[in-house]
Amino acid sequence: MKGGYDLKHTPTISAEFEAYLTQNDMTLAQFAEYSGVHQRTLSNWVTQHRPVSVQQLDRITVAMGLPEGYFYDLYIENYIIERSPNMRRIEPLLYRCAELDKLDAIRRIVGQIMDKLMYSPRLFDIAETLFAQGQHAAALLLYESVAEGEKYQHSERLAVCQYRMFTIQVGDDQSRNLRAATLFEAFVERLDEIEQLDALKDLANVYRSLRKWDRLDETARKMREKAKVQYSMKHQQKSRERNQSSKKLSRPMFVYITYADLLLTGVCEAQGDYQQALQYTYAYANLDWVKETDEETQHWVNLFKHWAEGNIYTYKLLSGDVGVLNDYVKYITV
Repeated sequence: MKGGYDLKHTPTISAEFEAYLTQNDMTLAQFAEYSGVHQRTLSNWVTQHRPVSVQQLDRITVAMGLPEGYFYDLYIENYIIERSPNMRRIEPLLYRCAELDKLDAIRRIVGQIMDKLMYSPRLFDIAETLFAQGQHAAALLLYESVAEGEKYQHSERLAVCQYRMFTIQVGDDQSRNLRAATLFEAFVERLDEIEQLDALKDLANVYRSLRKWDRLDETARKMREKAKVQYSMKHQQKSRERNQSSKKLSRPMFVYITYADLLLTGVCEAQGDYQQALQYTYAYANLDWVKETDEETQHWVNLFKHWAEGNIYTYKLLSGDVGVLNDYVKYITV
């Protein structure tokens, strides 16, 4: 295959393609055989201006010896901005732009179509897929777009967008973490009742790292109460729907109750109330009420009991009970 050609500014991808054929003295049939794109598809594209798919464009681009995604800006111009938006073309293009880290191209696409709320559900689904794949930068752009489009809608989808945006933005910048947490907190109650537990856990962890004890106290208490209700319902209603919904949690459901107690010990410790911290520690040390017996549950039960043992010694010592000193030394040297 002859390599490369002198690129000149042309208004369409198909015009650039025709210039390439001319400069390399190639026929459509020859290019079709080399690229793997059907000759009739190429002919319809050039003569009748029928759009090619993103997959076909990728093959054409490679066959022309150009970098991946080289024509995406023109593709957006030719087939998205200048035509009625078509999700069959837009969706695969968004995924490819995410793979190639072409965030500006994603901004152009969503900026073009998000004036119509009808596209929100599909863009949200694409964002969820990208989020699950770890393509967080691209997903964030879509979540932001959907959230902006639905900001006046009291919807669960808006709340999930805000949750994902919060999750993506939390990092090493504590001031940014505080802004993200403060913004997201207002949307927690709009989430699915089960998903609220993970959201409150994540919020609590941010407030803990920020040493925002009042907010941590409020968030942990709220998580514990909601988790108690859900745990009770889970064992009262053995419906298939209830069991399926609980699978969305990142931890066994009882953990949200016991973890809240652990978080509250931190609040009490910061306030110098070691006796109350001790009471919360006793609470998450006693897990006889947990009904599940599976391996994951046992892992968490053992973990909380291990944490509780050390913290009981710690809070007793801080309260002035030096009688546990020998036991504490044995514990930390094991």
